[in-house]
Amino acid sequence: MLERLAQLERNVAALESFRRDHGMEEVSNTITLQWTLRYGLIESIQIVIDTACHVCNDKNLGTPKNYGDCGLFLVQFGYLDRSLSAPILSMIGLRNPLIHEYVTIDVKKLFSFLDELDVFRSYAAAIKSALGGVRGR
Repeated sequence: MLERLAQLERNVAALESFRRDHGMEEVSNTITLQWTLRYGLIESIQIVIDTACHVCNDKNLGTPKNYGDCGLFLVQFGYLDRSLSAPILSMIGLRNPLIHEYVTIDVKKLFSFLDELDVFRSYAAAIKSALGGVRGR
């Protein structure tokens, strides 16, 4: 799991570089840049989902009905700070539209997620901490 978190950190650095190098207008007009943005976000979100569900399973936090439940369980049992709850759930919620409704994705909205990359960093730090020992409720 640490390898996935390391990949998440690399993805965040690459997405930050992408943000510095390309503006919204350029991304809107260039399909390959849109693909780069989409894939970078999809992979990063999937890492969050995979690691969240892994911790839920490993720590016996409950049986999630969906990916969002994994994030909620991490908050409920103190593995994630409550301040990360809404941003993480928002990121998790972006997965299905990116995977299944890609034709209707608003590129401007997708580009705006580049302003929230610190959520991924905070998440990775919290999960690394969670792996170091059992935390209280």
